[in-house]
Amino acid sequence: MNKEIIKYPNPILRKKSEEMKEVTEDIKKFGQDMIQTMMEKDGIGLAAPQVGELKRIIVVYPIRERSLEEKAKRTPQVFINPKIIKKSKETIIDEEGCLSLPELFLKIKRAKEVEIEALNERGEKIKIKTEGLPARVFQHEIDHLDGILFIDRISFFQKLWRLLKS
Repeated sequence: MNKEIIKYPNPILRKKSEEMKEVTEDIKKFGQDMIQTMMEKDGIGLAAPQVGELKRIIVVYPIRERSLEEKAKRTPQVFINPKIIKKSKETIIDEEGCLSLPELFLKIKRAKEVEIEALNERGEKIKIKTEGLPARVFQHEIDHLDGILFIDRISFFQKLWRLLKS
């Protein structure tokens, strides 16, 4: 079932999500609903708070490029209780957008590589090591679970510059 995307400044986007104690049928269905919503909105990642639920669940397209051909070849995945267990010291600045802040794109500095630990839909613990765009998506979505938005990741001077330009 398609969910409505919560838009900024809704206060739920600033709250910390709760860890899931077990992977139930309801959680599996919720994950599939999140995937459907993300796909319908043409996103590449979505966190549960963005659809109004304070659950530590994200969905991510495991893609390396933003091309439609690449997207068509892969299946979005559900990650329950995801956490970053390792980040590279090397960082990359690239543009990000967010379904909860439509039409806003900002250059954000993120770790180039991350290692993620989570549960899959079968309740199995998994580890993923990724870099580039997928690493950026994981960092962005896990931030949502902690009430952090990508607008929080820009400097005071970037915010000031944007105000002066508008």
